[in-house]
Amino acid sequence: MVDADDVRRLALSLDGVEEIDSAGFDFRVGGRGFVWSYPERVPGQRRVIRTDIAVLYVGDEAEKQALLLGEPGLFFSTPSYDGLPLVMVRLERLDAERLVELVTDAWRMRTAPA
Repeated sequence: MVDADDVRRLALSLDGVEEIDSAGFDFRVGGRGFVWSYPERVPGQRRVIRTDIAVLYVGDEAEKQALLLGEPGLFFSTPSYDGLPLVMVRLERLDAERLVELVTDAWRMRTAPA
């Protein structure tokens, strides 16, 4: 099991990463987000920053669908993220090795030349 502190340590260990002031965590490289706390929106209620859930940049819709369909207990999405290459991951269900893989992949995709 990992938590927000693990995400923070890992993200800040990667080259060129900056942390944006946030109620949770929000990391960018080259001005582009790659992992941040999930801003849960429930109709009729204020937005809640969920530090137990990370939003990850996954590059494209095919990768997003592969994660969502392959591991639905770990990854999920919401209608507000439809059409965006982003998935949410439940941190309490991740081990440290998988966190490294996911966050490093998100960072790498954001640092790759367009």
